[in-house]
Amino acid sequence: MEKRPFIELGLAPELLRAVDKMGFEEASPIQTAVIPIALTGRDVVGQSATGSGKTAAFSMPAITCVDPHKKAVQVLMLCPTRELAVQVAEEVSKLALFKKGVHAVPIYGGQSYERQFRALAAGVQIVIGTPGRVMDHMERGTLKLDSLKLVILDEADRMLDMGFRDDIEHILSRVPDTRQLLFFSATMPRIIQDMIGRYSRDPAWIKIEAHAKNAPQVDQVYFEVDRRSKIDVLTRIIDLYDFRYGIIFCSTKIMVDELDEHLHARGYATDRLHGDISQAQRDRVMDKFRRRAFEFLVATDVAARGLDLDDLEVVFNFDLPNDAEDYTHRIGRTGRAGKTGKAFTFVSGRDLWKLQSMVRFAKLKIRRENVPSLDQVEEARANLFFEKLRTTLDQATYRKQDRLIDRLLEQGYASTDICSALIHLLQGGENAAETATAKPERKEADATPAALTAPSSTVAAKAASAPASAAAAPASPARAATKAPVRAPAAKAKSNEDESDEVPDRPSARGAFAPPVRTGREPGFTTVFLNVGRKNLVTPADVVGKIAGVTRLPAQVVGAIDIRQRHTLVGIADEHVPFVLEKMRGIRVKGQALAPALASERDTEAD
Repeated sequence: MEKRPFIELGLAPELLRAVDKMGFEEASPIQTAVIPIALTGRDVVGQSATGSGKTAAFSMPAITCVDPHKKAVQVLMLCPTRELAVQVAEEVSKLALFKKGVHAVPIYGGQSYERQFRALAAGVQIVIGTPGRVMDHMERGTLKLDSLKLVILDEADRMLDMGFRDDIEHILSRVPDTRQLLFFSATMPRIIQDMIGRYSRDPAWIKIEAHAKNAPQVDQVYFEVDRRSKIDVLTRIIDLYDFRYGIIFCSTKIMVDELDEHLHARGYATDRLHGDISQAQRDRVMDKFRRRAFEFLVATDVAARGLDLDDLEVVFNFDLPNDAEDYTHRIGRTGRAGKTGKAFTFVSGRDLWKLQSMVRFAKLKIRRENVPSLDQVEEARANLFFEKLRTTLDQATYRKQDRLIDRLLEQGYASTDICSALIHLLQGGENAAETATAKPERKEADATPAALTAPSSTVAAKAASAPASAAAAPASPARAATKAPVRAPAAKAKSNEDESDEVPDRPSARGAFAPPVRTGREPGFTTVFLNVGRKNLVTPADVVGKIAGVTRLPAQVVGAIDIRQRHTLVGIADEHVPFVLEKMRGIRVKGQALAPALASERDTEAD
C-alpha cells in the first residue's frame, strides 16, 4: 500500500489544518487505506501492526462525522487499557483543534467517578474508554448512546485477551443499529472474526502487510531517553564516535526545524529537508550534502525518500517511525556497498512499547544500550587523538621542527612538558594555536584538529609540530575524508519572525538569589557572567554574535561588554535575561561550554 498526502484523502479543511500544525506530511499505509472508506460511512475492519498509525486512521473519520452543535455522545472508542485510552484522547484533541465545539473525554477505571460524571453531563461528543468503565456508566445511566453514529474498537485482540469479550458484546448489543463500526486488530483469531460477522454489515477488510527486511550490515542500537534529553544524548553519541556524515530522521517538519536550530547553535554543521522546502532549495541542500559541505542532514521520511546516498556513517532515528517498514527504509541508507554502518534510535514512554512491537513483527535485530557517560565521551576523544597522533608518526609525513624544539629545550623546558603543552593546544586549550598562525578562528565543532604533526626520532617533545606549521601538515586520514566546514550560528538565515520570545521565569544556576548587578552606564540592563575571557581569546564580536545567533534576539539586547582574564561581564536587556540564560547554557564559545549566570558583586571586581 502506497502512502498519500492527507490532502488527497477527502478530509475537511479543519482536519488538514490540524495535521499541518502537528507537522505531519503524508498518511501512513493504514491511514491511506482506511480514511477514504470510513468517510463514506461503511464499516471497516483494519489489520496492521501496533504503532502503524491506526489512531489517526479512525480519529479523523470520527471527528468528521461529529455534529459540534449537538451536545450528545456521537462516537464511542473502546481501548484495552487506560494508558491507551488517554493516548487516543490526546490524539483526538489535537486533531479536533480547529473544529470548534467538538469535545472528547477519556473514561477508565481508577479515575474519579465524579470527574467523569461532570464531563459526560457537560455534553461531550466523543467518549474514549475501557470496556468495563464504559459498561458501568451505561448501567448507571450516565452514558447515553441514543445518538451514537460510530463505534470504534481499537486493539480488539488485546481486549479479548484481557477478558473483555462479554463487556464488548454487551456494549455492541446496546448501541443503535444504524451506527458505523470500525474494527482494528493486529491479529484476526477466529473469535474476532465471529464477532465481526455478528455486529458489522458488509465491512471493508483492509490488511497492511509489513515487508520490512533486516539490514545485516547495520549495527542497530536503541536508547531509552527522555524526550527533553534527546538532543544532549544525540550530541554525546556524535562526539563519542566522531561521526561526520549522517542523516537524523524526525517525524515532523516542526521537529526538523527545531533540531536543526539546536544542533547548529551547538556548533554542528547541519542542514534540513522536509516537505515545505522548495525543489530548488532541496536540490541545493542535497548537492551540498553529497559534497560533504555539512555533516548532518536533518530530515523527515518524505523529504529523504529516494535520496541516492551510499556512504553514510550513521543514521539516527531521533523520532521513532510509524512502522517497521519505515524503520528499515531509514537505516538501510547506511551499511551499503559492502560497508558497515550504525543506526541509533531514541525511544521514550509509549515509543518503547511501539518499538518492541516492531521488533516482534519484523524480527528486527536491535539491541538496547545505556546512554554513554561524559567520561566515556572524553575517553573516546582522547583515544581518537592518540590514534591520529600515532598514525602521523608511523607515516612520517610531518614537517620537522627541530630548530623550534631545540630553542625550547635550551630555555630549560622539559621535553615531556613541551609535548604536553602542544597536545593541550591541539585539543583546544586556550586556542593559542590560532593566534600563532594568524588563521581565522576554528569553529566549535572542530575541537580536535584534522592536521597533526609529529616528533623527530630523537626528542620525545617533538610529538607534535609547532603551531606555525600546523596548517602545512597533511590531514589525518581518519578526519580529512569527512571534515566539513561549520556554519557560524549568527549567519544562519532566519525567517521574519517576531523578535520577542516568551521569557521563561527561571532563576539562573549561579547566584540565583543574589540581587542583579547593574552596569550603571545603561539603565534597563542586567550584568550577566560568562565563564570565558581573554585567556579564551574571546572578543566582543564573539559575544554579540553568539548571543544573537543562538537566541535570535536583536543585537541591541546586548549592552556593555567587559572581558576579563577568566570571565566576561555582559549587559543584557532586563526583560530578556532569563531567556538568554536558558538558551546560552551549554553553548560552546572558543571550545568552552558556557555556564551563564547573573553576575555577583565579586565578579565585577577588577582582576
